[in-house]
Amino acid sequence: MSRSILCATSALSLILALPALAQQSTDEVSPEAGAMVDAFQGISDAARAALDAKAAGIPTEAGTWMVAAANPLAVEAGARVLREGGTAADAMVAVQAVLGLVEPQSSGLGGGAFLVWYDAESGEVTTLDGRETAPLAATPRLFQNAEGEPLGFWDAVVGGRSVGTPGTPALMEAAHERWGSAEWASLFDEAISLADEGFTVSARLAELVASGEERLRRFPATEAYFFPGGEPLAEGDTLMNPQYAATLRRLAAEGADAIYTGQIAQDIVTTVRGAEGNPGVLSTSDLAIYRVVERPPVCVEYRAHDICGMGPPSSGALTVGQILGMLGGYDLAALGAESAEAWRLIGDASRLAFADRGRYMADSDFVPVPVEGLVAPDYLAERGSLLSGDDALPEVAAGNPEYDHALMWGDDASIEFPSTSHISIVDAAGNALSMTTTIENGFGSRLMTNGFLLNNELTDFSFRTHAGGWPIANRVEPGKRPRSSMSPTIVLRDGAPVLVVGSPGGSRIIGYVAKTIIGHLDWGMDVQTAIAAPHLVNRFGTYDVEEGTSAEGLQEDLQALGYETNVRGLTSGLHAIAVTPDGLRGGADPRREGIALGE
Repeated sequence: MSRSILCATSALSLILALPALAQQSTDEVSPEAGAMVDAFQGISDAARAALDAKAAGIPTEAGTWMVAAANPLAVEAGARVLREGGTAADAMVAVQAVLGLVEPQSSGLGGGAFLVWYDAESGEVTTLDGRETAPLAATPRLFQNAEGEPLGFWDAVVGGRSVGTPGTPALMEAAHERWGSAEWASLFDEAISLADEGFTVSARLAELVASGEERLRRFPATEAYFFPGGEPLAEGDTLMNPQYAATLRRLAAEGADAIYTGQIAQDIVTTVRGAEGNPGVLSTSDLAIYRVVERPPVCVEYRAHDICGMGPPSSGALTVGQILGMLGGYDLAALGAESAEAWRLIGDASRLAFADRGRYMADSDFVPVPVEGLVAPDYLAERGSLLSGDDALPEVAAGNPEYDHALMWGDDASIEFPSTSHISIVDAAGNALSMTTTIENGFGSRLMTNGFLLNNELTDFSFRTHAGGWPIANRVEPGKRPRSSMSPTIVLRDGAPVLVVGSPGGSRIIGYVAKTIIGHLDWGMDVQTAIAAPHLVNRFGTYDVEEGTSAEGLQEDLQALGYETNVRGLTSGLHAIAVTPDGLRGGADPRREGIALGE
């Protein structure tokens, strides 16, 4: 059953030993909260109360344990495990198994995830990398045409070319083997029951299916599932998935090897290689050799707290850490959340961090990433000094962090769309888990087998191999893990967790998470208020301003500071738990369907 966890230092050795812009994602739909409540038939009174509390802007309170995730049915599965004495790792397995069924567009067995773990007994933080890997047959020109030019985004996404080796099943097993206490097979009970008996299709899923109809109809198995009888799934329909139930039964009985070897593995490969019009190169060998990698966390000090998260191949902890580190010398608390000056500082810190992200951050098993240099206090203070003016920075460029080697990279402009899901859990023993999980674009590659969708994670690589005469760090290479913006984060004070947080949202995840941390630590917001606070996100110069919120009132002031602004939907999916002296306080994003639940 066991699939071993690799330490970071051994991951590259394994690979070396192996044989010789686009449109908005369909996952941006955000139905009204009232429609969400009506969709969840049969949930407990406590879960319904949590939905009501979220709608009222009130955090959920608990004394012993808590779970926050993107769907009440998934949260209730995790709550059952915690109530029976299971650990945060146990509960995550139950939550993820249900999420893969009820919000298949965002995550599942065909995708990957990053997990940050705080161990109450040892007081240590570690991370598990369950990111997908490029097939051994992949070449740097995987996403280029015959002339060497990048493919159009959708030409690359839809089909087998974009599918990487899934990591989520192995990560579920690895976390359970290391930190779980409940019987493995029992963790799939709710997901199997819901798949067999059916669950009620929510407004969100129905809208996403309708808006993504053209691409979802491209492959027969996917079309048959999402368009039964030729009609798109509608809100209130009962949807059963017996193939997913059968897959989960095998996973429960055999462990992750049920996915990575045998018939299911062969079915995945056949589906990928047989994708009409856009076949991929995944092989059964790619699945058989997949391993989760344990890596040290990346931590940055901010306001007497340690902000710890996932390092490369994620850019999350580095970029969130850089943003906060640059802001450490500025009094955001005095400026307040409604201040254009505060958002000038946050926005330009983000732009500077994204410049470094585009040049330096990639899978550190394949390219040298100056992790320590990028978050060194002196470097962040130097970069932060660039914010001391009165107006928006006219231009930004990557900095020169300290390297322990001589190497230069070209700037990357790879696309990363908003999909994904996030889980935050604190158990009765005080262990904390923050996990962001994804199949990348909404509905991934649109390929389906054995009841689950396959990812399109390989399109998180750069489609180009070089820029300005320099190689791009995030280019495609066999066995490599594509760069991600997923930012599962645990905030600690005096060595103990005070906030467990993360979000979906493509590369805007970084801004969503940084804003929530600032809201909680600088502006004194409770966790639900910090999550619900309006988004303003600046990655590359233009300020994205969340439509329909008070943030729109800052447009004129931001424009006066020199920014272009773009009012648009910013559908994050933040889920967070604050650990306070008085107990746990949970928050769930009002922009999506999730809740926080605890006792």
